[in-house]
Amino acid sequence: MIRSELLQVLSRENPELRADEIERAVEVFFDEIAGRLATGGRVELRGFGAFSTRAREARKGRNPRTGESVDVPGKRVPYFKAGKDLRGRLNG
Repeated sequence: MIRSELLQVLSRENPELRADEIERAVEVFFDEIAGRLATGGRVELRGFGAFSTRAREARKGRNPRTGESVDVPGKRVPYFKAGKDLRGRLNG
């Protein structure tokens, strides 16, 4: 599912809301998750899962074009752990 499909489903399920209201709500939802993760926080949606970040260590990489060794700096990456209810729906 892509963002536009999500907006269509929400519009269909909530005909009392205007499309721009739904779009703004989805935008705020994603912005809040991204903002919390950017500050090192965690976002937990009970029954669905939890978003957090994980640290990736610096490592040696290789330029695929030249074969030259390059240093890849450490960074933080987003991580999602599915909740018990979501795992249950997928597997049973």
